[in-house]
Amino acid sequence: MPSSSVGISLSFLFWALLISPSVSQTCKSQTFSGDKSYPHCLDLPQLKAFLHYSYDPANTTLAVVFSAPPSKPGGWIAWAINPKSTGMVGAQTLVAYKDPDNGVAVVKTLNISSYSSLTPSKLAFDVWDMKAEEASRSLRIFARIKVPADLAANGKVNQVWQVGPELGPGGMIGKHDFDPPNLDSKGPLDITGDNSGGVISDGEGDSKVKKRNIHGILNAVSWGILFPIGAIIARYMRIFESADPAWFYLHVSCQFAAYVIGVAGWATGLKLGSESDGIRYASHGNIGIALFSLATIQMFAMLLRPKKDHKYRFYWNIYHHGVGYSILILGIINVFKGLSILKPQDTYKTAYITVIACLGGIALLLEAVTWVIVLKRKSNNPMKPLRT
Repeated sequence: MPSSSVGISLSFLFWALLISPSVSQTCKSQTFSGDKSYPHCLDLPQLKAFLHYSYDPANTTLAVVFSAPPSKPGGWIAWAINPKSTGMVGAQTLVAYKDPDNGVAVVKTLNISSYSSLTPSKLAFDVWDMKAEEASRSLRIFARIKVPADLAANGKVNQVWQVGPELGPGGMIGKHDFDPPNLDSKGPLDITGDNSGGVISDGEGDSKVKKRNIHGILNAVSWGILFPIGAIIARYMRIFESADPAWFYLHVSCQFAAYVIGVAGWATGLKLGSESDGIRYASHGNIGIALFSLATIQMFAMLLRPKKDHKYRFYWNIYHHGVGYSILILGIINVFKGLSILKPQDTYKTAYITVIACLGGIALLLEAVTWVIVLKRKSNNPMKPLRT
């Protein structure tokens, strides 16, 4: 069937997403005003952010340029070194935003001692030559930092970066999103410049990203592609007498494969949920549970399928079709919910929309063909009931 090749093509696109969870490789093409040079640059793996820097070991001075687009116009960006941990609490932070009074980009410092303390404050180490500038839709932070002796001796620091949508009252920065890219925007920085070819990686963060992508791939292919294809096979192939019973075995094989893959994706989602304390996507998870439950009932119902001439076959068909179409609709809805959570490149969402549109177009065409065949048979045998 033509739609099968479309589905296979999309699955390759999703595998590309798994293999390359972040696609940002433009730091080396960026240029800055002034005569300072930054020999090291990183394509940070989250939030479309970049870091350029240089380090002078003689006086343990780190010069940085951090660039990122705020999550919304009028929002803020932040880059920090956390000398004691890997997260937000304890981070010595530089924040840039456009002053709402005059529209000029400014830099402030935040010593984040707790989640409730987000007002400008002095850092635990010296920082100077701070400035901010706007570049296209992004903001940039320039600064020179005196790296503490213990961190300088180690040669590595824990960096954290973030973007937010707005400024809060009293000079406080507004709350940022808690999507996976925001929660994974942290990692080690080798200040000597040895950062694996310009892309940093946090082992735990990369592992979670891959698990999320595996979860997305499995569920998109199963609930979002294979189940619709199986429904199309059952709905339209059986109208051709020469396709009986081949259509039935194709339908069962397709739906069983979709069920197995979907259960694997569902189990991966449960595992992710157990490893992500405080992160919940209620509607996405609830739909996933409903899909698993309905599909499991549907699989076991095949064991109770009455013969064609049985008096209960009519009622079984009503149940089977009702549950099947429910799975079809909920599966597609949940794929889009998953895409909105993962937030991959627009290419992947566009590819899935294209696949669903192709399947929908094929279904409409076959629906018309089916009715033509049924009505023609009806005209040849008026006593035979309509069956589509």
